[in-house]
Amino acid sequence: MKLRIQDDSLRLRLTRGEVEDLNRGGAVERAVHFPGGRALQYIVTGSAAAASPRAAYSGDAIRVSLPETRVKAWAAGDEVGIEGQDGPVRILVEKDFECLHRDGAAQPDAFPNPQGQ
Repeated sequence: MKLRIQDDSLRLRLTRGEVEDLNRGGAVERAVHFPGGRALQYIVTGSAAAASPRAAYSGDAIRVSLPETRVKAWAAGDEVGIEGQDGPVRILVEKDFECLHRDGAAQPDAFPNPQGQ
């Protein structure tokens, strides 16, 4: 999973395996480890209670919750991403496509890029 933060915007890109894990009800978790032993975690989960994408920051972790029904449709279909707004935070969770300018072998779990067809 890749995380991009810009101003009040969170953009996360998930590989095929990560989308499958999310679709099966799991969470996708990654972390940035800093000197001194601290880490910033970023976590994406599906939630039956979420009516729209939600973002929270607590205890050195960014948590994004997506509606389970939207995760299921997104994982099974051609839709590129799920987006929403939670207060000031814009949330975009996307499928991670193969880069067209790099060797595809280096990205075995990326989604096939529709522009590369």
